[in-house]
Amino acid sequence: MNQAPSTKHQAPRLGFSVGDLAGIGPEIIYKTLLDERLLQVCTPVIYGTATVLFDDFPTAPDAEPLTFRQLRDVADIAPGRLNAVTCWDEDYHLSPGQPSAASGGAARESLLAASRDLKAGRLDGLVTAPISKDNTQADNFRFPGHTEFLTSYFDAPESLMLLADEAAGLRIATATGHVPLKDVPARLTADLLRTKIQLLLKSLQQDFGILKPRVAVLGLNPHAGENGLLGREELDVVLPVIRQFEHDGHLVYGPYPADGYFGTMQFRQFDATLSLFHDQGLIPFKLLAFERGVNFTAGLPVVRTSPDHGTAYGLAGQFKADESSFRAAVYLACDVLRQRASVGREGQGR
Repeated sequence: MNQAPSTKHQAPRLGFSVGDLAGIGPEIIYKTLLDERLLQVCTPVIYGTATVLFDDFPTAPDAEPLTFRQLRDVADIAPGRLNAVTCWDEDYHLSPGQPSAASGGAARESLLAASRDLKAGRLDGLVTAPISKDNTQADNFRFPGHTEFLTSYFDAPESLMLLADEAAGLRIATATGHVPLKDVPARLTADLLRTKIQLLLKSLQQDFGILKPRVAVLGLNPHAGENGLLGREELDVVLPVIRQFEHDGHLVYGPYPADGYFGTMQFRQFDATLSLFHDQGLIPFKLLAFERGVNFTAGLPVVRTSPDHGTAYGLAGQFKADESSFRAAVYLACDVLRQRASVGREGQGR
């Protein structure tokens, strides 16, 4: 499984999966790697080929070239250098803004190769560029997204999509993830909610160093059900779970009506917010933190982050994509690895 860096002072080895080659993944990786300071905090390992990603890359006229150590085997990683692992032999060509079976296949092969090396302990963490959930489907990849694939691949009983903007102290998780809205009420059981809150509390402690986290839980219905008038999920499912966590000594509160909660900036009083379905949490998060936000998968035995946006096919090839979210994902992965290592050392010292 995932291992810590081999020496006390060695920067973590971070695998970068390239995402859909027709999207902005190659561009945001390229722009992130232009900052040489990145090599002071991690050793990047890009899964693809340097040729297809950067030699033929549609850059701005004054863009700087990047030099990679091209590898066939991740065991040959050179610390303090840009590394690129060849994970396909086909002659792929970038077609910005034009997703195809080839671009989706490259995204899939890059992710699978990086995940294998992470599972084998040859990497310390993974940063994933955006994929098209539809364009990536294949016989060996039947998952609605990175989160579900990695949860299965690393044999985690459950995971949690957690969006974070550490600069603003904003963290929003979602209980049901990539689920059609019509299926959310049936999925939202007391057992699921307990599991997601437990994962969130543990991650805030283990990954973010918050010893006694304060967590807010949102309601499912308008006005959090208005005491049963607009829906009973809050009374029958959400509130009993919250009260049990309170009884056990945890600082878990709610359920809060989502509109007023975000409209009055009440989230600033908490270390994290648990939304009950995807858009309930991601819409306000992206409104507040789109350029800096990071998608972190809590509950995994490994560290995985990604930018908080998609493939943006309409921007691809124009050299206008903002790499800030991808860069933040790299730094958050390093921070979480450092925090987990610190928790591990404290545990060994007891």
